Amino acid sequence: MLIRFKKSMEKIAMGLLSFMPEEKDVKKLQQTMQQYEEDPNWQLYLWKVEEDVLAAIGVEINPDEKTVIVQHITVNPSHRDMGIGRKMIEEIRSLYEDEYRVVPNDLTDSFLNKCD
Repeated sequence: MLIRFKKSMEKIAMGLLSFMPEEKDVKKLQQTMQQYEEDPNWQLYLWKVEEDVLAAIGVEINPDEKTVIVQHITVNPSHRDMGIGRKMIEEIRSLYEDEYRVVPNDLTDSFLNKCD
């Protein structure tokens, strides 16, 4: 189930985002988290199964272009290849389908293409 990020889940979210090669540097990761916490157009969602948070997906809403840009998508390595990433993309698409088109950035392009 996709849930909205809350400050109380910051360490879990940072751990998940740190699996992305671009977020390995602690300062970069802190800047990313700050962006999700402070910018209302940047939204971070976590994938929760029972009590476990297994994955994260972050999007940037661009109201001018009516797009939702997938900035980050990451799944705990021990839960990869189980379709969680694909399910998160489907949930994001259904969340925003009435107003926005979900598009990738350069880093998420190949994964989103695999999902289509």
